[in-house]
Formats: sequence, structure tokens, C-alpha cells
Amino acid sequence: MAIKRILCAVDGSKITGHVANCAVELAQATGAKLTFLTVNIVPTRARRTHYWDAESMNAAAAQSDKQLASAVKSAKAAKFENYDCVVASGSAVADAIVSYADRNKIDHIVMGTNTTNELARLFLGSVATAVVSHASAPVTIVK
Repeated sequence: MAIKRILCAVDGSKITGHVANCAVELAQATGAKLTFLTVNIVPTRARRTHYWDAESMNAAAAQSDKQLASAVKSAKAAKFENYDCVVASGSAVADAIVSYADRNKIDHIVMGTNTTNELARLFLGSVATAVVSHASAPVTIVK
């Protein structure tokens, strides 16, 4: 199966640049289009209200821009231009990533993980574990 569309999930963490570099290399090697995706968490209570003030909206947009900046920097450093940036919203990060990938016929997902402790993974869960478990596309996990 040829890889035509790659999704790189980024969160602005310390490893975002490394994750983005891996995704860019894969996209360059396969000639695929790359989409950098970040997810804004929308608390369940907030989803039930119809009012979001300008300050809340601006803060969310600024956070998304910051999370995507490192990924864009990686693409530009590699002189890779076949990418776009997307912001998704949801109450569960993994669900938002998988849903976006399914809706947009993504062939491969690249994402990172910061959870190095099994006990932390047990209590906190892992977005990467959930994406691997539910995604229909292959997933590359970068540490």
C-alpha cells in the first residue's frame, strides 16, 4: 500500500520537534502529503454551553499556534513544503486524532509519547496507546 497522506499529531511537548522530524522524513521518502495536527481539549461542561468569549477563543488559538510552531520549524528546516496544519477539538485527544485520520483517509499516523513509566501509563492512560488500539491506519510511535 502506498503512503499518500501522513498525519503527525503534535502537542508542543519537548519531543514535538523529534516527532515532526520523523514525520517529515517519512513524507519526503514516500512523497506523501503531511498534516500536522494538534488537539484543543474542550471540557465536557464547556461543550454544553453555546457561549465562548473572545478571550477564551484567542487563548485556544494561541495555544494551538504554539503547539504547531515546532512542527512547522522542522518542515521548513528540511525544506519540505507539502504540509498543512490542522487544529481539532474534542474532549479526548486520542478520539480526535483517530476521528480525523478516519475522516481524511490518512494512510499513516506519526506521534510521540512521553509516558515512560508503566505505573503512570496505568493510572493516566496513554494517548499513544489509545490511538494504536483504535486507528485503522498504521501508527509510528516516536520516543
